[in-house]
Amino acid sequence: MAYSYYHHLLNTERKLIEISTLRVFLAAAEEKNFSNAAKRLHLSQSAVSQNIQSMERAYGVDLFIRHGRVVELTEAGQSILPMARDVLRAALLLEDGFQEITHQIGGELLIGCSTSAGKYLLPALLSDFQREYPAVHPRVKIMGREGVYERLLNQSIPIGVSSKYFDHRDLESVPLFDDRIYLIVPANHSWANYGKAVPDDLLDQRIIMREEISGTCETVMQGLKSYGITPDMLDVTMELGNPEAIEMAVERGVGIGFVSEMVAARGLAFGRVKKVELQGLDLKRTVYIARHLNHPLTRAQSLFWEFAKSMRDKLNTEIWDGLVNFEDVANLM
Repeated sequence: MAYSYYHHLLNTERKLIEISTLRVFLAAAEEKNFSNAAKRLHLSQSAVSQNIQSMERAYGVDLFIRHGRVVELTEAGQSILPMARDVLRAALLLEDGFQEITHQIGGELLIGCSTSAGKYLLPALLSDFQREYPAVHPRVKIMGREGVYERLLNQSIPIGVSSKYFDHRDLESVPLFDDRIYLIVPANHSWANYGKAVPDDLLDQRIIMREEISGTCETVMQGLKSYGITPDMLDVTMELGNPEAIEMAVERGVGIGFVSEMVAARGLAFGRVKKVELQGLDLKRTVYIARHLNHPLTRAQSLFWEFAKSMRDKLNTEIWDGLVNFEDVANLM
């Protein structure tokens, strides 16, 4: 009897999961692709596959359904996912506790971002933050607005940046930055020299748009709605999910398009595209930084949250000054 119980304990001990294996499982579950998970963790794809297979063999359960390069969680995998997140969050807080004892601030700073402006804004913001806390390792994950919302709610990301205000009792959204959206046209377009048009003029133009669920598209269509213009009235020749791709397509004369001023800045500076003012329309949107109220932040995450909020006024002046200065320098070349 004693031998049987001792043998059971040994078998149980062999099945204890290491934190590193849980990180692999979580990365694969979130990326839905072993190759992408490997890149995220700086591992080989075979190492990711081996870790997942070792978990599955140890417990005699399939965690993923393989569809070629794409994977999805089985029912068993879905059931342990929140527990894996809890364990990794606890490990992160434990590491943070050790750093506090040694008076250090470091660790990973994960931020989900859904806006084109955010992709340009965050590197500047994070570089300033890292000067003060060099041991912090930021990682920005680009996703759609709904992706940021869902990951904040399930607490798989501690902080999110989005052009959508998240109206949920468990989430706190704070204005971070006011983004301006410009209509840009090819440099040889008939509107380029005058730089002005009226909203009805859009009806005769080929337009390159972001996907309907994007903040840019939503802001543009809300503005045009006040002039009686609906999506079905526009000649949308191309729909692209990448704002930089829209700017490039406009450069090549495919059509005209709406993008964040940050995206348009370089093309405007070097004369590859021209900005056109739509009379009566001032297209702006607010970019928010958000967090889950019940998600315990590490010291690095908490410090960045407060740092970002304190930078709102500076961001809304210096970023635009920087864009203007960039155009001035280009004009001198």
